[in-house]
Amino acid sequence: MAARKTAKKTAAPALPTGRRVTSAKGTPSPRGKSAAGGSDSGGLVPDLILDQFEAVRVLAADTPAERSALLEKVAGKGRVEQEMVEELSHHRVLVRPDRFEEAHGLLFRSLEVLHRNGTRGAVLPRIGPLVPVARWLVQQVTRWIVRTHERRIIDDVCNLYALREAASEWSTREHHMLRRCRIDAVRVRDELAGNPLGVPAFLVGGAFLTTIVSTLQSLAGAALSSTLGSAAFAGALVAFLAALSWVALYSAGVARHRIRLTTDTPMQALWETIGNAGDPPRDRSFDFAVYAIVLLVLSWVVVPLGIWLAIRA
Repeated sequence: MAARKTAKKTAAPALPTGRRVTSAKGTPSPRGKSAAGGSDSGGLVPDLILDQFEAVRVLAADTPAERSALLEKVAGKGRVEQEMVEELSHHRVLVRPDRFEEAHGLLFRSLEVLHRNGTRGAVLPRIGPLVPVARWLVQQVTRWIVRTHERRIIDDVCNLYALREAASEWSTREHHMLRRCRIDAVRVRDELAGNPLGVPAFLVGGAFLTTIVSTLQSLAGAALSSTLGSAAFAGALVAFLAALSWVALYSAGVARHRIRLTTDTPMQALWETIGNAGDPPRDRSFDFAVYAIVLLVLSWVVVPLGIWLAIRA
């Protein structure tokens, strides 16, 4: 009898069915499963279905606050939301006001150097008579990457200055500094506005590109009419795409090196003096490296396969 009473006292209380329980290691067990490993009528599938019905409840919400809460429940939380809360927790418009104007001047001085030298011709490897054409193509792509990055830096700086100026207390030192620097940045943005490419506008217009595309289509149709012509067309297309891939990759490397030498460090310093402004703008040199890889894959795999299928057809 004593042993029976002791067993009754030490027995664990029964757990309600369908609640989340915790294992011995502290890991939550799936809802609808008992501690012994069995399962009841619940489970993951009904839970997922009920979670999907949360989205439908948004339409039936009575107030904007309830609708907002339901939407946030559906979306969940992530790293971006954590960073937003972290930035909102700091109220100072300038973290280092004593170094802000110095960092501002250093950034625009580096932009001047990049604007003057970032689009100059690069040193190319020895590729024979193709050097003039390759140098011109590399220069144009490098110019586009550099000029686009310059405009993005200035636009982000102008927007950031304007927002921090509006958030600062009127007639304070920070307000005066942000106002002066914003006026300078807007003036530079207006002066540097223009075509990022160094070619006339008519060369990238619709009529010129349409003429080139129609000419290429005519040549492709004539070449694919015979086996020899198809092989020649495939070889020419592979060589053309491989050349474009090399131009994109080499230009991306040149632009990245020049941007790193000039604006990367001053821009990071300015963002640190402002504080809680996210990451500084990045250039698009990595995007062009990805484009180069895609073109290389197309040149070695897709184009020969397409020509072979055309010949078989």
